Amino acid sequence: MNLNTPVRELKGVGEHKEKCLQKLGVYTVRDILLHFPFHYIDYPQIQPVSGVEPDRIMAIEGTVTSAPFHKKIKGMDMVTATITDGTAHLSVTWFHQPYIKKQLHAMENYIFYGKIRNKNGKLTMDQPVIYSYESYEKLRTTLQPVYHLSKDITNNAFRKLVQDCLPCIDQLEELLPEELCLRRNLLSYKEAVCQLHFPKNVDEMLAGRKRFVFQEFFKFLLQMQAAKSSITKTQFICKDNNKIMNLIEKLPFELTNGQMKALHDILADMNNEIPMQRLLQGDVGSGKTILALFAMLHAHFNGYQSAIMAPTEVLARQHFESFIDYKERFGLSFSVYLLTGSMTAKEKARTKELIKNDSDCLIVGTHALIQDTVDIPNLALVITDEQHRFGVRQRETLSNKGMIPHTLVMSATPIPRTLALILYGDLAISTIKELPSERLPIKNCVVGTGYRNTAYEFIRRQVEIGFQAYVICPLVEESEAMDAADVITYAKHLREYYVGCINVGILHGQMKPSEKNRVMEEFLANKIQILVSTTVVEVGVNVPNATVMMVENAEQFGLAQLHQLRGRVGRGKAQSYCIFIDGKNHKENKRLEILNHSNDGFYIAEKDLELRGPGDFFGIRQSGELDFTMADIYKDSDLLKEASDEVNRLKNIINDENHMQYAWLQKMIQL
Repeated sequence: MNLNTPVRELKGVGEHKEKCLQKLGVYTVRDILLHFPFHYIDYPQIQPVSGVEPDRIMAIEGTVTSAPFHKKIKGMDMVTATITDGTAHLSVTWFHQPYIKKQLHAMENYIFYGKIRNKNGKLTMDQPVIYSYESYEKLRTTLQPVYHLSKDITNNAFRKLVQDCLPCIDQLEELLPEELCLRRNLLSYKEAVCQLHFPKNVDEMLAGRKRFVFQEFFKFLLQMQAAKSSITKTQFICKDNNKIMNLIEKLPFELTNGQMKALHDILADMNNEIPMQRLLQGDVGSGKTILALFAMLHAHFNGYQSAIMAPTEVLARQHFESFIDYKERFGLSFSVYLLTGSMTAKEKARTKELIKNDSDCLIVGTHALIQDTVDIPNLALVITDEQHRFGVRQRETLSNKGMIPHTLVMSATPIPRTLALILYGDLAISTIKELPSERLPIKNCVVGTGYRNTAYEFIRRQVEIGFQAYVICPLVEESEAMDAADVITYAKHLREYYVGCINVGILHGQMKPSEKNRVMEEFLANKIQILVSTTVVEVGVNVPNATVMMVENAEQFGLAQLHQLRGRVGRGKAQSYCIFIDGKNHKENKRLEILNHSNDGFYIAEKDLELRGPGDFFGIRQSGELDFTMADIYKDSDLLKEASDEVNRLKNIINDENHMQYAWLQKMIQL
């Protein structure tokens, strides 16, 4: 067995399991070793039966009052028992596990680990794992890894595969020089892999994680530095701003001071032989899209093509439709083409041909734009919307379709300036801090779980007068490992709560792109009134009719991410609201109170950095900055700065073929 051995050759992996693993991107032994846990079970302290709390994963010590009862309901095996601590009783239930009846004995004491549920006013525990006191206490001294897996592969089964593959760990090649690891106190590659899969304690897990977070930052910043050092002059110099200034007069609203300053920056950059490399950073709803259109029209007026790449098809289509509307408003005759992955082969071929032969068109698309078969010969301007969804390589691929075009990247994630200068060191930065004057400030509240029904009724009233709502959950499906709300269960509950009067939809990252697009289109058309979703909506479409954002387990998210989610509402003229549910029912949560009292994304980003919790990695990783696998720019800001320092030490030799470190630097850049 070696790192390239296919998973099918491993013990216990048949055809079905092989396909399940391949859906996870796991094809070889190497892939198994590098498929890291996303969470670790930190087993809670044992509680008596009288201490149970609903909607919590708990370890309950109790005595079985009588022999467990086994019955079949519609062909399904069901075992029930009652446990007590002498003062309170709790019902426990197992499905499809008839053997449990033989494991439990009346009047004996056990530890039951599972989730407490409220069923019609009665607290129960379903599918608990049974431990002796001694075996559970032993578990409490360890961390148990939890992996992102499909339904057909259990956590224990995957862990066994990792153990079987461990002998190959010595074949993993070290990617960082030994002196760098020593200087930054980093584990070796092999040690880090081992300690992420099988940590003896939190310190070991954090040490393994530190190595990979540093490596992610280091690779990203190296790629960025390499891209920056390769920039030469452009032939696309765009002159005469007068036509753009005249169009501003035709807008149905006034541009803010921040928008005007950013627009002047962009137009000045485009009138230069040094190609524009600019980040347009502005809070959600600050008006970046209209500036993107003006930049694209400026290229058009100078006889050149331009392209904007959006992270989702729905957002790309919305940009396309918005540009068509402005075309009619401005009385112009430019061509706009849309290119997305869901188009038929015939539609794509026709659109590609039109793009190739239209020398001054505007192009809107998704990742489909960066395919080899898309020819954009006169491409003078490349815009990537929601910059953090596209890596350096994807930006480069689209830019390479032109002969050194101008580049504008846009981000709705306010990032503290100290971090922005590192993450976007290859870009000049324009910042829009004001929101359009017609936008009403969002009204916020932070409440405990006891407020849920009040919130449900508030949402009902909003829907009755024609508006819509988002409900955000941390998880897609229920998890034994994380004590948090999940989309599937929550949507089912809301459908029962609003039965017959409100249409509840579901959206999460595991859905097929076509299905996600369909759901978002239905929500946009108000065919779905309440959308239960994961954070996949943080980079979403403009739904002005949505006035309520309710976030479950808000305490598990970063402040910047919560602010991004909140930005999905407040995009129309109606008053909008954001309800943060604190799943831990803290009477005063300092972090959430910052959101409660401020709608300023830049202030919140600074506070998020200030309040980051070193070592607290059991919540939801922020995903709103860049698409890192493990790193979080807030929790890991110190490592980001360390990686930046190391790249700065090397920037003068990245392209020096005669330097002894050139080979490994190029290898890191190409990873």
